[in-house]
Formats: sequence, C-alpha cells, structure tokens
Amino acid sequence: MTGIPPLLLDRASGTPLSVQLADALRAAAAGGTLRPGDRLPSTRELAGALRVSRTVTAAAYDQLLAEGWAGGRRGVGTFVLGAAPSSPPAAALPPRAGPAVPELVDLRAGSPCLEVLDRSVWRRAWRAAGDLPPDASADAAGDPAFRRAVGEHLLRHRGLGAGPDDVLATGGTSAAVAEVAGVLPPGSRVAVEDPGYQRVTGALRAAGAQVVPVPVDDDGLVVDALPADLAAVYCTPAHQYPLGRRMSAARRQELVARARAEGWWVLEDDYDGELRYDVAPLPLLGALGPDVVVHLGTTSKILSPTLGVGWLVAPAALRAELLARRTATGTRPARAGQRVLAALASSGDLARHLRRLRRELAGRREEVRAAVAAAGAVAEGDPAGAHVLVPLPDVAVEDAVLAAAGRQGVALDGLGRHHLDGTAGRRAGLVLGFAAPTRAELHRVLPVLSSVLVEHA
Repeated sequence: MTGIPPLLLDRASGTPLSVQLADALRAAAAGGTLRPGDRLPSTRELAGALRVSRTVTAAAYDQLLAEGWAGGRRGVGTFVLGAAPSSPPAAALPPRAGPAVPELVDLRAGSPCLEVLDRSVWRRAWRAAGDLPPDASADAAGDPAFRRAVGEHLLRHRGLGAGPDDVLATGGTSAAVAEVAGVLPPGSRVAVEDPGYQRVTGALRAAGAQVVPVPVDDDGLVVDALPADLAAVYCTPAHQYPLGRRMSAARRQELVARARAEGWWVLEDDYDGELRYDVAPLPLLGALGPDVVVHLGTTSKILSPTLGVGWLVAPAALRAELLARRTATGTRPARAGQRVLAALASSGDLARHLRRLRRELAGRREEVRAAVAAAGAVAEGDPAGAHVLVPLPDVAVEDAVLAAAGRQGVALDGLGRHHLDGTAGRRAGLVLGFAAPTRAELHRVLPVLSSVLVEHA
C-alpha cells in the first residue's frame, strides 16, 4: 500500500469496520500523511492488505466520496481531494457546562408559520422556476409573470385593482421604503407610526430621510398629529404594527385628503393583509387614493423570507422615477423568488396555502388569548395577522416578564423596543407572536407564558 500509513482496525469494537477505516483515512489527511492528489489503493488491494471484506473498503470509500474528501476518476482510481477536518483535540473541548439552558421557543412577532407550508408544494414551485431559461438581461420592473400574479393576488385577496404595469417587484417592505426614500429630496421629513416598525425607521434613516414620530391610538395613526412639511407618511393601516389595530374609515379618508392637499406620499404597508379571521378588511388606502398612495406588500409573513420578494403599487410618475433610479444604479430585486411566487400563484397552490394559513393562525390566536386570559391578562388587537398585544403596567414589569420567560426557554418581545428613541410616554407590553413555533412547541410553552404573567404582571 504505497503512500498509505498503517491503518489499525479494532475488530472487537462496536464501531463498524468501514466507519473505522473512513475515520483513519480522514485522520491521515488531517495529519498530513495523505495529501491532495495522492492516489488511494483500489478497494480490492486495500481489502487484501487489511484482511477485510471488499464490502468494508468500498463502504469507506463511498463515505469519503460523498463527503467530497475523495474523488474518483473512471479507469484511473480514487484520489485525495483535500484535507478533512479531524476531531478537535482534548484541549479544544468546551468547558464543563453549568445547568442546562432550555432551547428558546420563539413567541416574538414577525416570523412566518413554516409548519403550514407544504414542503412538496414548495419544492414543486422551485422546480418550476428552475425550468425557466436563465435571463440574459433583467427587467428593472420585475419578472412579468410575477407582476401579473401580484396583480391578480391583490384583486382577489385585497380588492385592489392593479394591472401588471402598475406593479414593481421589490426586495420586501423595508427595501421598497428605502427605494422610495431614495427618490425624495435629500433630508425629506417622513412621518412614521410610534410605536411602529423599526426596520422601516432604519431604512429611512439610512436613505437620508428625517424620521418624524407620530402617535397611534385605537383608530390607527393620529392624522391630526401629523406636522407640516412632510414628504411622506408611512403606516400599517390594515393591522397596525405592533398594536394590532386597524385604521378607521374616517382616519383613512382624512389621511388621503391631507396627502392630496399637502402634496405628500402615503406609504401603505400591507404586510399581513391577507390574514383576517372575522370580516373583510376596510378598503385599502391604495384603493381610496391611488394618486397619492404607494401600496406595499411582502411574501415574508405569508410564505418565507427565503423568497426575498415584495411588491409596490404606485402612481405612474413615482414608478417612472423608481425605474429610472434602478436603471441608473443597476440595482433591482433578484428574480428567482419572483419566479417561485409566480409558480405558486399559477398552480393555485398560493391560494390553497393562504386558506390553510388562515385556519391555522386563527386557531393559534384563540389558544394564545386563552392562555393570556388564564393569567388574568388581556390580549388586544383585531382578529388578524399573527400577533396580539398584551398590555403591561410599566417598563419594569415588561423587563421582568421578558427575563423570566427567557430563563424558562420562551423568547418574548417587549413593546418598548418598538418606540422611537427617547419617545416620551412609552407604553409597556408584550408583542406576542404565535406563527413561528410548531403547534407542539406552542402547546408546551403557553403554560409557561401564563405562569410568568401570573407571577410578574
């Protein structure tokens, strides 16, 4: 066995001989005895030298080939491709651990319900997207099939009449807001809900906009509190994030009227508008004011952030500015996720998924509300989306609840972080999500949630 170090196999060990052999060859590579390019003996030759069955050597080589450590060339032989990592030395072992910390179950808002997503449907959509030929060039507006699918989706599920030409593909809500901010005059003032979606605040600031906090009450954004000299207003009217309320019809009309009178854009984030469990939602701002409203949507909450896909429906003048900026900078959202969404829509799988998702989340919401009620607390918010708000007396109680839950393996989200920096009159509470965990995980941690609320709230 030229070039092969001594290989010792323990026939009395409970470890299969093929596994021992593969481990020994890896160790030889890690120690430098075997180097990239070295030819290994044939399975027959090695079996004879070690006095084992050829089945043993063949299985060891198959394992190393599968790991990518070795490669075979038909009629030539098997060769070392690279040094395999060896087991860490004793000194590198982690220090003795203290008491076991339970793995966190995530009850924070913002994640999709992947348990409902049919993996066979998911794979089929990706295969359909992969069957399409690669692009030689990209349409700055997005994949045409994706824009058609979004137009049909918005009409069916949100009552918004938008043709493919009205739709631009985006990389998601925050990316879309950043794009709009990029075509506003430098230093423009953009009003945002407070408490509100902090990623959008970050995107606006990164784009050079001045962020102006505006309070929110049970009817949504307080339009009377909007200051003058704005370039845009960002809001979540269908299901205010994070308070969970919907903007009243009167507020919607008032907001659109002020936008027209004062010449600013309304950025309508409809992040989970498909997820209502009681009655049809109020008309979209985009339907009330198509001349002043930029309607934003995303697949991150209804499918998965893996797609990296969202959409924007805007007046023609703004669309033209955005397309010109994309062309000038060469930036545009990737098309792979767009093609997957189009495949899901064309097959009818998207509509079926949304029906399953609504049923599942509606049931989970009731279980969460029951667990909160059992602790003597109240879960607030419209019957929609994938989170509820549990008000707490003050920030100190909020911090105590978050810490106590974390010690028992439950990750919770406090309302405090959703306020802008330094905002006076900060409210306290839990922004309680129920989409991320599996049903089994949810059932396991809801009693924990109840006990923590009883003890600290």
